[in-house]
Amino acid sequence: MRQTKCFVALVVGVVGLSACERSGEAEVNRAIQDLNVVDETNLNDVMLTVGDPGEAVNYFTRAVENDPGRIDLQRGLAKSLVRADRPQEASAAWERVLSTPGAGDEDRVDYADALIRSNRWEDAESVLDGIPPTHETYRRYRLEAMVADSNEEWQDADTFYDIAAGLTTTPAGVLNNWGYSKLTRGDAAGAERLFLEAIRNDRTMFTAKNNLMLARGAQRNYDLPVVPMSQTERAQLLHTLGLTAIKQNDVAIGRGLLQEAIDTHPQHFEEAVRSLRALEANVAN
Repeated sequence: MRQTKCFVALVVGVVGLSACERSGEAEVNRAIQDLNVVDETNLNDVMLTVGDPGEAVNYFTRAVENDPGRIDLQRGLAKSLVRADRPQEASAAWERVLSTPGAGDEDRVDYADALIRSNRWEDAESVLDGIPPTHETYRRYRLEAMVADSNEEWQDADTFYDIAAGLTTTPAGVLNNWGYSKLTRGDAAGAERLFLEAIRNDRTMFTAKNNLMLARGAQRNYDLPVVPMSQTERAQLLHTLGLTAIKQNDVAIGRGLLQEAIDTHPQHFEEAVRSLRALEANVAN
């Protein structure tokens, strides 16, 4: 009897030790899994920001094939397709995201963005109309403004651009777009004010500086504004201003601006040289 009790105690002890070992292994496995998730999340973020767009598409395509139910991987694939300038495929990928449990309004905003990039303006408008007004984000209203622009609904466009600019700490991009919208409507003075505001928010935005030349030239104002610019940028802006003057039939002023652009550029300014030669050949004929 004593031997039996000892045997039972021994068995219980072994079983207990075995259970402890299994519990410890499970904890280690869980820790490793958690670590893998963290590593994978970091890799996903890298692929979506600094990774090569084509490599990111391949990465997320494989990841989705291995685990198609994970919405974060579906989103990663859709976003990487946008970065790779494959908007039609991105639109289809966002459709799959929206059919996955856990999809939300921001996913619909991303879907609308991909549709606009695919030139599917009516579909984008329909998607945006389906997002509740309580979802107030910069990206949503920037897209709303672009759609209103495409429909030539200028009052709505102005409202949406204004809202979008107020919802971001970096409004230069949307201010530049708003300015270009004004310019296409023929409101060069309003466009000029918005381009200047964009430059005040981002001194490095050359697109806004160049658009500013178009707005000033449309008003036959051919003086360079006081905005931050490098010597190379100055030459490029003079070139744009010169072409704008020629378009306005102010040919002599345009010729002088093109020559000034060539003289200002720190290197050989081939584009301005070709423009000046073309102008002189046209005048000679």
